[in-house]
Amino acid sequence: MSEAPESPAPSRRTLLCGAAAVLAAGGTVAVSGCSSSASSTDSGSAAKTPVDVGPASAVPVGGGTVYREKRIVVTQPTEGQYKAFSAKCTHAGCIVDQVKNQKIQCPCHSSMFGIADGAVMDGPAPTPLPAYDVVVEDGNLKVTPR
Repeated sequence: MSEAPESPAPSRRTLLCGAAAVLAAGGTVAVSGCSSSASSTDSGSAAKTPVDVGPASAVPVGGGTVYREKRIVVTQPTEGQYKAFSAKCTHAGCIVDQVKNQKIQCPCHSSMFGIADGAVMDGPAPTPLPAYDVVVEDGNLKVTPR
């Protein structure tokens, strides 16, 4: 009499992702590594209040500045043109750490994003960085999540 082959046991990751999905019933949950994309917003609240990140002069032309504590990156692709994005990588949710060679760089898995539009230029990130609105008021940058 032959015995039926055993099915492989589910991985810990599969179990955790399944548990998160069950607990989420009706809500949104971001579980790092469970899907190929991260949450598209960082605002966490319905009110979209502008955040003062600092002086516009701190953002170099052709580069950018990461405001890690605020989870915002501001770039200046051309003189006087400011762009703002979520600093949370769309791959695994790490915070980008620098803007170099006209690319926003993530230290975790080497994803790179364009400074003009946040588009994925390299790496495992599946989608662009979410864009935010940015204005210059009295020499300071005010960033508002969309």
